[in-house]
Amino acid sequence: GADRIAMNGDTANKIGTYGIALAAREHGVPFFIAAPTTTIDPGAGDRRAIPIEFRASEEVGGYGETRWSPEGTEAYNPAFDVTPARFISAIVTELGVAKPPFDVSLRGLLESG
Repeated sequence: GADRIAMNGDTANKIGTYGIALAAREHGVPFFIAAPTTTIDPGAGDRRAIPIEFRASEEVGGYGETRWSPEGTEAYNPAFDVTPARFISAIVTELGVAKPPFDVSLRGLLESG
């Protein structure tokens, strides 16, 4: 899946996607993104143009009455990570499959739809 795809193929998705892509690469397994073309952002050239939402620090500071960090401690808690295009084998959409170089293939998909 994907929440947003930049034109160079950099892909924002839920936390953990980047780690899975790294593991796939390490083990020689192709890594695919399956997403609708509506997630492709023609205005985002690369990862720097993808805004990342941050969640509240309290979400990772404890559970219920149990705290594992001092009250008021700030935590880095992004809702998404961005997988660099170099770790993505292909992007599968309802209009077809985009392969590297993604700037060319993604634009072609958008123009065909």
